Amino acid sequence: MTIAKAAVTTVRNPVLPGFHPDPSILRVGADYYIATSTFEWYPGVRVHHSTDLAGWRPLGGVLTERRLLDLTGTADSCGVWAPNLTYARGLFHLLYTDVATFAGGYWDPQNYLVTAPGMEGPWSDPVVLHGRGFDASLFHDDDGTTWMLSMRADWRPGHNRFAGISLQRYDHRVRRLVGPEHLIFEGTDAGLTEAPNIYRKDGWYYLVTAEGGTTLTHQVTVARSRRLLGPYEVDPEGPMLTSSGRPDLELQKAGHGSLVQTPGGEWYLAHLAARPYAPSGRCVLGRETALQRVDWPFNGWPRIRDGVPAAEFPAPAGVTATPPPAEPDLDHFDAPRLGPDWSTLRRPATPDWVDLTSRPSYLRIRGGQSPMARHRPSLVARRVTAPRCTFEATCEFVPRNYRQLAGITAYYNSRNWYYLHVTADDDGTPVLDVLCCDSGRVTAAPGLRTPLDVRRVGLRARLDGPALTFAYQTAPGSWQELGRTFDATTLSDEYAVTLVPGEPEAWGFTGAFVGLWVQDLGAEGGYADFDEAVYRLD
Repeated sequence: MTIAKAAVTTVRNPVLPGFHPDPSILRVGADYYIATSTFEWYPGVRVHHSTDLAGWRPLGGVLTERRLLDLTGTADSCGVWAPNLTYARGLFHLLYTDVATFAGGYWDPQNYLVTAPGMEGPWSDPVVLHGRGFDASLFHDDDGTTWMLSMRADWRPGHNRFAGISLQRYDHRVRRLVGPEHLIFEGTDAGLTEAPNIYRKDGWYYLVTAEGGTTLTHQVTVARSRRLLGPYEVDPEGPMLTSSGRPDLELQKAGHGSLVQTPGGEWYLAHLAARPYAPSGRCVLGRETALQRVDWPFNGWPRIRDGVPAAEFPAPAGVTATPPPAEPDLDHFDAPRLGPDWSTLRRPATPDWVDLTSRPSYLRIRGGQSPMARHRPSLVARRVTAPRCTFEATCEFVPRNYRQLAGITAYYNSRNWYYLHVTADDDGTPVLDVLCCDSGRVTAAPGLRTPLDVRRVGLRARLDGPALTFAYQTAPGSWQELGRTFDATTLSDEYAVTLVPGEPEAWGFTGAFVGLWVQDLGAEGGYADFDEAVYRLD
């Protein structure tokens, strides 16, 4: 008798497409959570939920108010780096770093810890922990002790800025670090050792770190010891995962991983990856989250097939359905607050500028500062999650003068963006125009300025790989293309890095957004109403 083998369900990577870097994965009972970095965007620390590792639902962000996170004045790609989500003593523990700068070899990283009985909160006031380094995590040992790990930053000229992995005990009762700091791992020749996590298995402590930098040379390194404080032996077979030297792979930059075990005993690694656009090699979607199946023999080293990231992974046993294709996401703004796919730049979505009540079924955005300002921008946006997608919005706006602008944007950071907007000429005539910002230089796209004789206009941005186009309509079904193609690859980490070659201030760690932007540069009370917004994959 022949027994047919059950078909293995496979899941496509990345499981969290678009800007979702530095994943920290956690299982509590039957529920899985992934927390990812958010940098200068609110709400801080984006979280997704799953029950099968295949389909993931956004829960939004944890750090929703200035009590928990203040991003006022935060520089591009600073802010929240590499959160760590764990569960112990009946509480979720979220550890996160707020990075202040890149300049001069400094980071000024401040680490905070908040706790809550459930992912929905309420979250405690932040506990201030050390500022010695970033990518911090908590390890809850079997004996009931908890330890904080982080990379150790060394600002001194001529020294290794990534000076190893440090460990210090955390006391739950007094909510602070106690005892001495221990340097437990100095890394391998790959360098740039960061993102530590410890797991205990079969009598070993396994230390998982990221090395090589979060670029094409990124990797996941594993070391182990019988003792928590070491010494740690590095896996003699080399990195657990990397795409370095494999330009043929769909997923590049593979690294920064964390492990999870299913109730059935299977292991998976959540890691960041990126999908470069040919031929530029630029990753417009930013660093994304992927999953890989891990084989872990008793008393052995964790292994991923061929040690490289795969575009598909086998789902856990018993999972028989893959997630359905994404449907267009239409928001009529009927809810009392923004949905979980929306983010705001550098300030939380408070009613004083994100208003969903003054005009039912409309989002009223009160104008903020200029695109270069870092204190009170009025930008509501969502991540670009696929190379081909469309974003449309219906805007009602009556500008008083040229200092008032409202429209849609394709945005990377304060120095790289495109802005299809309505404003006013000197004689008060409403006009439609496109502003472009390339490496901090703002220009108007020539020949596109168009007078408008209506206050209600549909606006559209379409991304087709490296090509970005805009269109508008003054009546339903009458889209008019603006007739120019813009370079979408400027909305990428790689392009941000080239702004000032060799200067750490120019690093970029986020990804492309599309969204709704309103400016009131004269602080004259200007606002725009958005009737609806739709994002769909093409």
